[in-house]
Amino acid sequence: MFSVDTIEVAGLGNRSYLAGGGREAVVIDPPRDVDQVIAAAARRGVRISHVVETHVHNDYVTGGPELARLTGAAYLVPAGARVALERTPVRDGDSTVVDADAGLALRALATPGHTPHHTSYVLEEGGAAVAVFTGGSLLIGTVGRPDLVEPRLTEDLARAQHASAHRLADELPDETAVLPTHGFGSFCSAGRAEGGATIIGKERSANEALTRDVDTFVADLLAGLDEVPAYYAHMGPANAAGPAPVDLTPPAVADADEIAARLAAGEWVVDLRNRVAFAEGHVAGSLNFEAEGQLATYLAWLIPWGRPVTLLAESAGQLAAAQRELVRVGIDRPAAAATGEPSTWVREGERLAAFRRATFADLADLAGRADVAGRADLAGRADPADPADPADLAGRHPGDGLVVLDVRRSSERAGGFIEGSVHIPVHALHGRLGEIPAGEVWVHCAGGMRAAIAASLLDAAGRQVVAVDDAFTGAEKSGLTVRTA
Repeated sequence: MFSVDTIEVAGLGNRSYLAGGGREAVVIDPPRDVDQVIAAAARRGVRISHVVETHVHNDYVTGGPELARLTGAAYLVPAGARVALERTPVRDGDSTVVDADAGLALRALATPGHTPHHTSYVLEEGGAAVAVFTGGSLLIGTVGRPDLVEPRLTEDLARAQHASAHRLADELPDETAVLPTHGFGSFCSAGRAEGGATIIGKERSANEALTRDVDTFVADLLAGLDEVPAYYAHMGPANAAGPAPVDLTPPAVADADEIAARLAAGEWVVDLRNRVAFAEGHVAGSLNFEAEGQLATYLAWLIPWGRPVTLLAESAGQLAAAQRELVRVGIDRPAAAATGEPSTWVREGERLAAFRRATFADLADLAGRADVAGRADLAGRADPADPADPADLAGRHPGDGLVVLDVRRSSERAGGFIEGSVHIPVHALHGRLGEIPAGEVWVHCAGGMRAAIAASLLDAAGRQVVAVDDAFTGAEKSGLTVRTA
């Protein structure tokens, strides 16, 4: 009898797995914070005998070497991966006993495509395949993207993905569970994965790699590739060199004077509270990355790599959860942190900054009486530090100008955009603030989270900003003109 426990890494859209029998187990693609994996093994009452990697990861820092060190497990890495650490190289066809008493073994299948050395692992019980850990190869309804290694290899790797998907489908029974690492919101996925579970038989009839000929599949795959998060460039080298152990102890406490000094030094002060609370009052110059959003992905994507970061949180629990997320992407230690009420984060005599939030209906009402191109200066503006109710927008005068800023990715904008809007994806905004026309900036994304990040960047740069906290699906319904070309 075997069991498979899933360790969700929701913020990054990934999964790791603990699979085994009654005595021993293997861990596939562990996250960097390995304590949760060890806890899962303790709950099962099993010893971790092996830790395996499907590939050298580009989207997170692995916990593989540390987990192997702590548990005494063998560390298995595809033989073709160039890594500078002790490991057991795995080649196509290699079989590893996981739990002899349970008749469990792990068989390696070379499945290049996501990376040249990518390897999937078939869990066999009594010699029969029961599950396959596909890493970034065959995902749910799609495959892992092939463009993260080297641009010149992308097309070849896309073709390899097609071949690898077919190998898995050809060699494994329909009822074999498919257990990928990526595809649950990860930018390592080439497409959107639907659902949380699948089997080979289902993928055979639904996965684009298995229902299209290779030329059509490759052409569509390459045409649909999205932006690559900037921090990916640092993950592969960190994993190849061997990551350092994680330190999740609380950072040094920063008072109001230290927060101000760090801002003055050009460091990043990140407020983890929800976007509503941040808009109502925050330390001037601080940036809003919600702890409940995709914190690790977007902070690691936007921050100049290596820049010290101070975290502001509403509670010790929120701070600890944020630290855990950030170590997974190589932001190891906050320079300092503060928790509690925002009023304690500013020096005596200083005020909290604020900006307004609004909906697409508010924007449509204002746009009906204004020049949406954002070329006219706005006069008579109220104090931007004084949050106003969106109802106050009714007092705008026709002829006032405004800038509508779309911070979605290019692939999202291709599906429809507000006429006259300026487009700068949120991940590029910090370096392109000078391109935004004069005037009050109404910033939107698809749902509100990225607009809040962008609004905080604009606010920190001294711009008058309104964060549109609304679903883009409501833009056209509100009366705004949405175009696709």
